Amino acid sequence: MMKVVVLPFLIFSYLATGGTNRVYVHPFYLFSFDNVSCEVIQSKDPKPLETIHPITGLQDSTEPDPRPSADPETLKNLTQRTAVLAQLQNTLGLRMYLTLSHRKDGGNILLSPFNAFGALVTLYLGASKKTAIPYQQLLGLNWESEGADCVYLIDGHKVLRTLQAINSLIDGPRDELRTLVWTFVNTDADLSKDFVRGMQDFSDASYVRAVDFSQPKEAEEQVNSFIQKTSDSKVENLFTALNQSMNLLFASSVHFKGNWRTAFQPEKTTIQDFRIDETSSVKVPLMTHTGDYMHVIDPGRKCSVVKLSLSKRTYMLVVLPFEQASLQDIENQLLTEVIVAWEKQLKERYLELSLPKFSITAVTDLRSVLSDMNVEKYLLGSDANFERLSSKDNFTVDKVLNKVLFEMSEEGTEVQSTSEDKVPLKVTVNRPFLFAVIEGNSNAILMLGKILNPTI
Repeated sequence: MMKVVVLPFLIFSYLATGGTNRVYVHPFYLFSFDNVSCEVIQSKDPKPLETIHPITGLQDSTEPDPRPSADPETLKNLTQRTAVLAQLQNTLGLRMYLTLSHRKDGGNILLSPFNAFGALVTLYLGASKKTAIPYQQLLGLNWESEGADCVYLIDGHKVLRTLQAINSLIDGPRDELRTLVWTFVNTDADLSKDFVRGMQDFSDASYVRAVDFSQPKEAEEQVNSFIQKTSDSKVENLFTALNQSMNLLFASSVHFKGNWRTAFQPEKTTIQDFRIDETSSVKVPLMTHTGDYMHVIDPGRKCSVVKLSLSKRTYMLVVLPFEQASLQDIENQLLTEVIVAWEKQLKERYLELSLPKFSITAVTDLRSVLSDMNVEKYLLGSDANFERLSSKDNFTVDKVLNKVLFEMSEEGTEVQSTSEDKVPLKVTVNRPFLFAVIEGNSNAILMLGKILNPTI
């Protein structure tokens, strides 16, 4: 059985009696079923799998799938759940980001730990009991059983609803973070109702559609056209290289669109050089604002960090290496503990901050990333079993793609006055940098990226 190394951490909860005593709580118990029991791995579920079939065809409707009218049950200990889940998704997201960074030289990187975690948990709902074990290990939610023949399962719906609770904490404009999910299943297969409900738990809108893979070229055109229509043309040409043997395609899209809390000063935007590397540079518009920012200089990691508010709680951390310092060296030390340490060390400084205008999109093939992490065959590959996803024998999950879109305007919700009495510290982001968008209540990393060239 595969073993996944997860960064160790302790999670504590305050007791109701004043909060002076702390009790260790394993993440598994926050997201387990109410009646915890060890499920025999080889046994079949006593109830037959509830499925939907026939499934709506691609040509029948572009409306999102209907959702239950009743609100789901209220999660107990929600604040504690969001804090714990945020740390779990941050840990996995940083591992995935480093995997992408180490294999992709010379390009910008964008990953949504929030979205990637949700996609994996949604697929977990269809995994067999044996396949559930490596999923739970990767997610940091596994509870080791005493015997090798049974497994303690988590309630995936609790996890997904907690992710949506994190999303609801964002207090910016409506649809600041919007998630869409699509599943395309072969016309000869049915699909688990539990999985479909998980897609709804995870997303703002979801689509389950049947497609005939016996004509791969036509299927590819139809699937991509459907995604384009239902994403307002924000997601195009997502799937390629389809074949007749496919059973299921899964795609998720997360779009972050935000405003700075403090507006930049348009009259100070200038075209300047952005140094890509030691020998080349590009011309980019640098936005400038002079005012109070939270800032820290980290000489040990040879970088400075600036916190930019996007709303009351959501913010961006910009990590700028010192001149001649290695961005990769900083990346290699980029753990959740490091981000927490920066946040604790931030102090208000009067800055003249110059930041390039940029927007970025990226497509992540989760199967490929998991393969580079040496866990893909247990989760989506040859050793994975999805008997809880469909009643069709030997049902496979063939492609899992995640599209991330990030854009920021120059505008802000507030205008901060400058002071003529203070001399600002100049921070000019004119070379490759890292950034993270964080929801401040839960500390969940919504977006994590690297900009090597703002013009691409």
